[in-house]
Amino acid sequence: MNDQPLHPKEIYRVLPDAMISLADWDPRETRLALGSKDETREATNALNAHLEVLQELLYAENKHRILVVLQGMDTSGKDGTIRHVFEGVNPQGVRVISFKAPTTRELDHDFLWRIHQHTPGKGQITIFNRSHYEDILVVRVRNLVPREVWEKRYAHINAFEKTLVDEGTTILKFFLHISPEEQKERLQARLDDPTKHWKFNPADLKERKLWPDYIRAYEAVLSTTSTAWAPWFIIPADRKWYRNYLIASILVDTLKGLDMRYPQPVDDISGIVIE
Repeated sequence: MNDQPLHPKEIYRVLPDAMISLADWDPRETRLALGSKDETREATNALNAHLEVLQELLYAENKHRILVVLQGMDTSGKDGTIRHVFEGVNPQGVRVISFKAPTTRELDHDFLWRIHQHTPGKGQITIFNRSHYEDILVVRVRNLVPREVWEKRYAHINAFEKTLVDEGTTILKFFLHISPEEQKERLQARLDDPTKHWKFNPADLKERKLWPDYIRAYEAVLSTTSTAWAPWFIIPADRKWYRNYLIASILVDTLKGLDMRYPQPVDDISGIVIE
């Protein structure tokens, strides 16, 4: 009998070819919390310290590449995840790329052209705050391109990610799953706090009205593009402290699994004395 506790990678991973209905995934649940909120936060802090060491090892070994994809509805916590989970890591080896609406120059190329140039190099962690999936999600919901165009992009993305993995990139994709009730509270908080007015965009309210359309679009993405080589994780994100704990746990476990080693010095340094 196996009494080992389940890991977030087992609970929240979307299996390949699974048909996802987000109604089956509770954005408020905290089943793997380690006791109280404060105890879980302490565990997250310990994971963050471990992540700092592993990220330094990743950078020193200069062998593996890590791509973290963060997607979710407005206010789902993409910025907060980056701020809390990656707090303290060496910025020399970590980059955050935020993808906005494509420029005219970017639109002159295929939809993955602007993405590929930002993928991580050896020894790097690159975090996509929104990503190439916007070119399915937004264009589908807003009807920006014909269906026959965006429908092909599922296969294009799967092939693109397989290429990255074959060349040494580890891909982790997190969908930050919040409820419309939680989004309402977070948007209202931005209005109520003058120091957060800069974060409020009236356009977010127009997007909020399209919530059911976005949910259907995300369900299709999660069902079609969670692969053995580039899995999606559906992270319940109504509780920020729990969201951070899950993502930190998955990141640390993944990096540990790379079995990294510090490189040996080129020359024998055993006899060197600093005077």
